[in-house]
Amino acid sequence: MQVNKTPFNSLSGKMIVTKEGKRLGFVKDITFETKSGELINLVVKDSTPYTRNLNLERTSSKELLIPFNAIIAVGDFVIVSEEDLI
Repeated sequence: MQVNKTPFNSLSGKMIVTKEGKRLGFVKDITFETKSGELINLVVKDSTPYTRNLNLERTSSKELLIPFNAIIAVGDFVIVSEEDLI
């Protein structure tokens, strides 16, 4: 099985939207497990007011986190499943 690799610099700054088209913000950073390299969360910058309706985890500096397992696709946008965020 071949794994598609996407470098961080191609994700950084991309708009994050739900599959329904609701904008959530932009990718600021990624958190990951250092031992295994497993990706854990996307850190959101410039979050939209819509994110207040979601039960998202926050960093100690109040930045929103989107679980990496909520990502459906990466292209011009990072598309996430809203059902995985609630």
